Amino acid sequence: MSAKEMRDFCGQKDATYFKTTIIDTLIEGGLVAMTQPDSPKSPTQKYYLTEMGKALLNNK
Repeated sequence: MSAKEMRDFCGQKDATYFKTTIIDTLIEGGLVAMTQPDSPKSPTQKYYLTEMGKALLNNK
């Protein structure tokens, strides 16, 4: 899903805050990954749950 879709889902309005605080933290933690890791600022960048992220959701 795109960063905007993630932001809308979470109810966040500030794109910069959401990217630096939420998305980047999830990527560093290995829970989310980029579909285009060589182009992190691509306008078509999407994000997906890693196996670790899926496992965390399944263990809630």
